[in-house]
Amino acid sequence: MLRYLVDPANAITTAGLICSSLSLYLALDGQIELAVAVALWAVLADHLDGVVAGRTANRHPDMAKMGKSLDGFGDLIYGAILPAVLILQLNSVSLLSLFIASALLLAGAVRLSYFANFGKSEDGRFFGVPLSYDIPLLAALVLIQPIVPQETFLPMMNFVFAALAVAHIARIRVPSPNRVMYVAITSFAVVASTLLLQRGAF
Repeated sequence: MLRYLVDPANAITTAGLICSSLSLYLALDGQIELAVAVALWAVLADHLDGVVAGRTANRHPDMAKMGKSLDGFGDLIYGAILPAVLILQLNSVSLLSLFIASALLLAGAVRLSYFANFGKSEDGRFFGVPLSYDIPLLAALVLIQPIVPQETFLPMMNFVFAALAVAHIARIRVPSPNRVMYVAITSFAVVASTLLLQRGAF
């Protein structure tokens, strides 16, 4: 089985899974800034593995098949499980956060299952908001947390992610990222992770 991870794209997906594992550890340890910083690298890995897969010449079909499944599991972990755990931790595992976390997990599983079976719309757009939006959005919220009153921050964050859970499975059409969007996401992830690492480490 492990020989499939030698494929460049699959190796990047695996690196993203390792980042997700480390992020989960940090989140459960209460180091939220560091957890989100590392989670952003899982997002970057998810974007990069598709680019590398498309540019790998003479890629064996079995490698591609394995990569597709591996990528799906990676999406579920960093796109649904990680945000759910972080929401629980930020809310000190309140009952409300349990409902929001459950909604994120359910919406993530349903969305990925739908995409795996039916793919994009005829015009190349996604049905529903992709899971890859969750961690960057959470990173933006965590970055502004110090300047937002605590009594405002938690309700705002909870509302945003409750709405996002609905948006994941809504019949709205979201354009696939183009080159400009990829550059913007990459730039944000690098800058945000750097700032969060500095804040979490010191």
